[in-house]
Amino acid sequence: MDSKKEQLYALLRANPYVSQQDLAQQLGLSRSAVAGHIAALTRERRILGRAYVLPQARPIVCIGGSNVDRKLRSLAPLQMRTSNPAALRETPGGVARNVAENLARLGLPVHLLTAVGDDPAGRGLLGQLQQLGAQTGGSLQAADAHTGSYTAVLDLSGELVLALAHMELVERITPDFLRLCAAQRAQAGSLVLDLNLPAASVQLLIEEARTSGQRLSAVAVSQPKMERLPEDLQGLDLLILNRDELQTLSGLRLGSERAWQRALEQLRARGLQRLVVTDGAAGLRLAEQGGDLQTMAAAAVPVADVTGAGDAFAAGVCAALHHAPEDLTAACRLGLRLAALTLQTEHTVHPDLTPEFLSHA
Repeated sequence: MDSKKEQLYALLRANPYVSQQDLAQQLGLSRSAVAGHIAALTRERRILGRAYVLPQARPIVCIGGSNVDRKLRSLAPLQMRTSNPAALRETPGGVARNVAENLARLGLPVHLLTAVGDDPAGRGLLGQLQQLGAQTGGSLQAADAHTGSYTAVLDLSGELVLALAHMELVERITPDFLRLCAAQRAQAGSLVLDLNLPAASVQLLIEEARTSGQRLSAVAVSQPKMERLPEDLQGLDLLILNRDELQTLSGLRLGSERAWQRALEQLRARGLQRLVVTDGAAGLRLAEQGGDLQTMAAAAVPVADVTGAGDAFAAGVCAALHHAPEDLTAACRLGLRLAALTLQTEHTVHPDLTPEFLSHA
């Protein structure tokens, strides 16, 4: 073992931005010797390019919506076109933000690129993630707009009846904005976008992933926003959506195995690599690259609130793929566990998640 090289590696771990001159002085080496050790560490993939980014520290970069969730849960059977007694709860929300919070609570390196207002709600959303260890540098804080909101109406059992989303700020995450935060995305171990993003931005991220080889996953938001996916999906490694969203995307009614297969064939013809389709209590279907659709059951758990369960599932999948990129089946198992845990709490993101959850996966 070259002890000087290992000492240099330890210094880089402590300060990835240290200069070669400082390294030379601390180690008693020449600049050329330091450069040689750095070149060797780069060849070994123990460091990655400028700023000496360490591979285990490369974050999962989540790009998309952040907002305040307002959940109104009926205290009696809902009656349409009249006033209903309800309990109100406010929590941080937004698909990309929820995924990022789940990942941060699991102890993974995560960076959120989002758009909020320069108001108490927006500062609170970013500040809460920062306290959990997530990075938010490069996110847009608009002085001329309010932070977005998502209002969910839940019935007595906690099932979603209606949701109203005020998400216009996320439309400002344009291709030009994405180019401004290219440095944050370049350091990503993987990228996750939600389909709140404008169609042009979704297309740009997919095109960039096709060129760079970075692993990119897309998480659906709603049926109307499925149209934001471009026709050419080459570069998109994984699409996570639910049954209704897949029906909208494919134009097929998924009432038979043949229809499911046709939907998968459609997406593969467009260039998609892997697919996960959630189906509530019925579990999910997944397709590895070039593989057939497989089914996976979901555990039956008492439901306190469905809000955030889909985002927790997506976070679990992304967390597992961060460590084992090729094992989508194991990733889905972790996603289902995380979703089941979230269903049993009224929080959008389970507050008791810790890195130990992954160690027992």
